Amino acid sequence: MYHIPKWQLILVVVATLLGITYAAPNVLTREQADRLPQWLQPVSLGLDLQGGSYLLLEVDTGYVFREQLTSLVESIRTVLRKEKIKYSDLGAKGDTVTVRILDAGDRERGRELVRKIDPDTLIENRDDGLFAVKYTEEAVKRRKLSAVEQSLEIVRRRIDELGTREPSIQRQGEDRVVVQLPGVKDPDRIKSLLGKTAKLTFHLLDDSVGPDEVAKGRIPPTSMLLPSVERGGAAENHVVRKRVEVGGDMLVDSKATYSDGRPVVSFRFNAAGGKKFGDATRENSGKFLAIVLDDKVISAPRINEPILGGSGIISGSFTVQQAQDLALLLRAGALPAPLQVLEERTVGPDLGADSIRAGTIASLLGLVLVVILMIAIYGVLGLLADVALTLNLVLLLASLSVLGATLTLPGIAGIVLTLGMAVDANVLIYERMREEQRNGRTVMSAMQAGFDKAFGTIFDAHVTTLTAAALLFQFGSGPVRGFAVTLTLGLLASLFTAVMVTRILVIIWIKWRRLKTLPLD
Repeated sequence: MYHIPKWQLILVVVATLLGITYAAPNVLTREQADRLPQWLQPVSLGLDLQGGSYLLLEVDTGYVFREQLTSLVESIRTVLRKEKIKYSDLGAKGDTVTVRILDAGDRERGRELVRKIDPDTLIENRDDGLFAVKYTEEAVKRRKLSAVEQSLEIVRRRIDELGTREPSIQRQGEDRVVVQLPGVKDPDRIKSLLGKTAKLTFHLLDDSVGPDEVAKGRIPPTSMLLPSVERGGAAENHVVRKRVEVGGDMLVDSKATYSDGRPVVSFRFNAAGGKKFGDATRENSGKFLAIVLDDKVISAPRINEPILGGSGIISGSFTVQQAQDLALLLRAGALPAPLQVLEERTVGPDLGADSIRAGTIASLLGLVLVVILMIAIYGVLGLLADVALTLNLVLLLASLSVLGATLTLPGIAGIVLTLGMAVDANVLIYERMREEQRNGRTVMSAMQAGFDKAFGTIFDAHVTTLTAAALLFQFGSGPVRGFAVTLTLGLLASLFTAVMVTRILVIIWIKWRRLKTLPLD
């Protein structure tokens, strides 16, 4: 009689128990599952099943490049002034920064100083001491790619701060980000939070420019005119120095709180930021410090005394929700470039419930028909295959739960397809067993030959389908990837249950019934 290796029995028993354990939470309600440990959670439902919001965002990489050119202009101005080199025509146009060195004797030295500012630039000599500075193509691509990757991370942080369950945030193409938020019922707030750059900087007001100069547009090149946040239906403009005293990238914490009964946002710098903030307030006592968020002045308080603690308060006409959102944005960090909403879709929970209902009916109907068909054709052997098929479904759900995968409507299609492939494997085995028995083999010999000789065909079929699933996962996105993941896990479970579980069940049944022939003819 054929002997079942002990390690196979142990492996099947352990896999079955673990599968049942991890698959069980999927039959519980959401409230019941929330009371379970974090490692024992059901499969998360995707946007098309649970309902929620879908956003396709585009990163304005051109903004990053323009900011880079503006920074380069300021750096050139600072260096040339420090070295007392006379210049003119300094500015950025298109993708080029131009500067003219007036004194012929300073031109070579000025060129060398400009070249050292950024090694990624190329300098072209033009007529009469005019230099054109451009970034290399490789540097431009690298900075744009960095901006997209940083935007992806900042979007992820902002979504996580909201506490959204199982969001899906993925890069698409060169400069786009796809955000799927299952269960989110307020997409407008999400768009508002994601659409804000949240670039916080601290500048000094330029008190040398009076209202008349502002009205005539006479703004010094070292300053800029920025609007303030509207208050009481009115807004005013401020002349702000371009030099950044402290940047928001040095913030380590921010939170909404109250001051004098009004919502405000408190913030705290890191050690380096706290020192710069303390120096700026000590050296400019009596002046006004503008707090600028996304090129708008939130407030411009007078510096009455040095602020040396590395922390402060941003006050304004905030509601509680606005203060909380601003604190969230500052904690998550500033986007390197604005995000544009290209596409927005909202899936209602009713539509998601219909999809779940339809998918469940399709899966159960397919399972029932397969069970009936296998029993009708192969009798008890078909019943044993159905047991292995049920275990296959349990292991698939358990694998999805352990991996924290998100189940979508295409994923349900992958489950149904997996059930069919699992049955195909058993059909190949049983038909081979039938053929071997007709050739005069004994029960055990026909059984073993059926499994051994059908294995090659089963393995080849599974590897072929797994290759297709791998290609779908590699080149697909969103639901296509979900289908590929579900199909892959189902195929691996199918290979395990068809080759090992069904074999053990058939051997146990043959030994128990002491069969002389297999009931296949």
